[in-house]
Amino acid sequence: MFDAQETAQIMSRKTRPADIYIRFLQLAEAIKGLPALPPLDPLEERILALVARAAQEARRLSVRDMMAIDALGSPATIHGRLKSMRQKGWLTLADTEDARRKQVSLTPAALKHFDKLSKCMIRATQEA
Repeated sequence: MFDAQETAQIMSRKTRPADIYIRFLQLAEAIKGLPALPPLDPLEERILALVARAAQEARRLSVRDMMAIDALGSPATIHGRLKSMRQKGWLTLADTEDARRKQVSLTPAALKHFDKLSKCMIRATQEA
């Protein structure tokens, strides 16, 4: 949320917070067209967001943990998406102390993608 001073600055420029968000969406869409990682389908986007949030919170997330999330679909669907995302270069699976469990992590290329998105966010607020 914006505090009173930020809201006053935004309103004095005749820019609404919605305008900033829409500008961010435009910039984010533009970077999707740049050569980088292959695009993700909507379920893969949700999985990527879950993995990114877990990484941000320094939480370990295993394939088994992912398959336990009913909202993502059946275990077979989740497993197929994780495999696809690995092939596309978004995720890695690493061994843990238990060889039967694999930890899901973002690749350096996925982290770079998030860096680009944050630059879009900053640019959208500066252009407002």
